Amino acid sequence: MTTVANGSTVTFHYKGTLNDGTEFDSSHKRNEPMTAITGQGNLIPGFETALLGMTEGETKAFTLEATDAYGERNDEAMTTMPREAFPEDFVFEDGMTIPLMGPGGSQVIATLLEHSDKEVKCDLNHPLAGQALTFELELLTVEGAE
Repeated sequence: MTTVANGSTVTFHYKGTLNDGTEFDSSHKRNEPMTAITGQGNLIPGFETALLGMTEGETKAFTLEATDAYGERNDEAMTTMPREAFPEDFVFEDGMTIPLMGPGGSQVIATLLEHSDKEVKCDLNHPLAGQALTFELELLTVEGAE
């Protein structure tokens, strides 16, 4: 049986919940397992660490502290932009998540905090930053490391 190592291609189902039991994501509900190559930084660090050493068909439940998930909240990670930076037909809704272009062209998911006729204030922290996350993981397939 193949064991997950860095460079393995893995396909898995997962469910993620917050400390209060609120489900924030589930591949089961989408009926679409996730596939990733380990060791490339495409998964949150603690999730990838939990995958290492697993074998096909194995299930695991684990909790990640914020530092091993999306990091701690940074109260200074805020930005204010002119409203003109958005398309004219953009519908603003406080609390919504919006993709913004970060430094070097990388995409950043921001939360819209407030908006006026002139400005838009956004929180640049990941929406799950500062939270412990619990996952139920089912490893479906493992293909050897490249």
